[in-house]
Parts: sequence; structure tokens; C-alpha cells
Amino acid sequence: MMTEAEFIAALRRFPLHPAARGLADDTALLDAGPLVVTTDTLVEGVHFLPTDPAQDVAWKLVATNLSDLAAKGAKPEGILLNYPLGDDAWDCAFLEGLADVLTTFDTPIIGGDTVTLPPNAPRVLTVTAFGSDAAAPARNGARNGDALYVTGTIGDAGAGLAIALGKQGAAELLAAYRRPQPRLADGRILAPHVHAMMDVSDGLLIDASRMAAASNLAVSVDLASIPLSDAYRTFSGDRLAAATAGDDYQILFAAPQDFVTDATQIGGFSTGSGLTLHDCGKPVPLPPSLGYEHQPRG
Repeated sequence: MMTEAEFIAALRRFPLHPAARGLADDTALLDAGPLVVTTDTLVEGVHFLPTDPAQDVAWKLVATNLSDLAAKGAKPEGILLNYPLGDDAWDCAFLEGLADVLTTFDTPIIGGDTVTLPPNAPRVLTVTAFGSDAAAPARNGARNGDALYVTGTIGDAGAGLAIALGKQGAAELLAAYRRPQPRLADGRILAPHVHAMMDVSDGLLIDASRMAAASNLAVSVDLASIPLSDAYRTFSGDRLAAATAGDDYQILFAAPQDFVTDATQIGGFSTGSGLTLHDCGKPVPLPPSLGYEHQPRG
């Protein structure tokens, strides 16, 4: 099995933040002004499948954190990685994917921690990401009369998960699940001008309801307006399934009705509370679940 020293030596070949001090210390010294900080943990069997390639798990681990930075308009400054050493083949493949995602998004390593994974234990992987130069709009800033917008398309990752579990479908849908693309450039453009912003991680409907609740407003979503990719239309086309699936990592934001943007207007905010759905003006009952929520296991 790869040792801690060997794993850290491999990380030293990656781009390192100056604060990392060559990964030769137990602490890092950051001097980057105000920072946006976020952390995400991926658990095997919960956030990724045991059959998902280790390279893709590494990508997703970092990308989910960068998506949080994107939702604050931040520039990635670097990451801390907490990693459980298991078997050499998986660890080496993980390092390959890690190098790929860090290079793609110009994100250096600041530091982290390594532990030993007990035999047959599920992997638990954590990244903490730091962002700088952020406008940082909160999710609680939506205003009465604002429209609700979303970037990109919705539902691709949910379809990709179904494909990873054995259904037939397009490779681009599987890639949306395994290798999400954080909307960093969009976030930088939008953040200084919108009233509220967050990423879509647990499902469009549940995240829209969270933004409304944080803003002490009601939100209405038009299912017919939810943007779908051609690949998703071919796979299913079910907008309600797309809106509750999660793992999209698009940006959801509140802005005035006349806001000029390439994003899609999918609803709006008003006085009151809660979420309502309609389809071209026709009321739609809320589904039993609006998206993904962690539940205790009895």
C-alpha cells in the first residue's frame, strides 16, 4: 500500500500554493485578503458509486467545492485535501484525476491530511476550498418581484447516475454525473449584479425553496421553462425528474425581471412562503421529494 510519505511526495509534483510551504509543515500561511471558504465531503455509496472510476471521483470531489466558490463569484485560491489511503491502484488513479481537475481549473494545493482506510471501509473524502476576490452574494438576498434564473441545463447528472447504474444513455450524460463543470466564469460575471446566488447541488426545486426561505419569500417555478439538453430530452425529457435529481452544479440566482443574461428565467419571488409549481400556468402538485436530503439511518 502507498505510504503517507509516498502520497505526499506525489502531491508535491502538483501545483502548490506558496502557503503550502512545499507540504513540509503541518500548517499553511495564507495572505490573500478576504477569503471565501467552503468544504464538501464525498462518501462512497452516498455521493459516488463504488464502481465510479477513481479519476472521476477526484474530479467530482474538487469540482463540487469549486461550484460553491462559483456561486460566490470567487476565484479559486487553493484546496486542502483530506484523504484515506487504501489500495495502490485506486490511490494512483485518484492522483491522476486530481492532477487533471486542479490543472483544468488552475487550483493549487495548500495542504491537507492523510489517514489509513480500514479494510473494506467506504472511502470518505474531504476537500476544503478557498476563494478570493469574491463579490459573494448570499442566498438570502432575493427581493419581492425578482425573477429566478438558472444557468445551463438541468437533469443531465441525474440521468448520468441512472446510466452509471446500468441504463442506456448518452456518454455526455454520464460525464455530467461523474465530471461536473463548476460555472466559475459565469459566477464571476453574475456575482456583482445579482441579489442572491447559490449552486444547484441537491436539486433545482429544493435549492430554489432554500433560497426563498432564506429570503423570507415565496417562490414559483415554471416546469415548462426548465432548460433541458438534447441528450436529456432523448433519454427521458421528464422535467419534474430533472428538477429533483440534483448534482447539476449550475448557478441559481435571483435578479430583476429585466436582467440581461444568457441564463434561463424559470420562475419568480413574491411575498409569502413556500414553493409552488406550474406548467405554462397550470398548477402542478409538489412531488413527495423536492431533491436530495441526508437522512439518519436507523
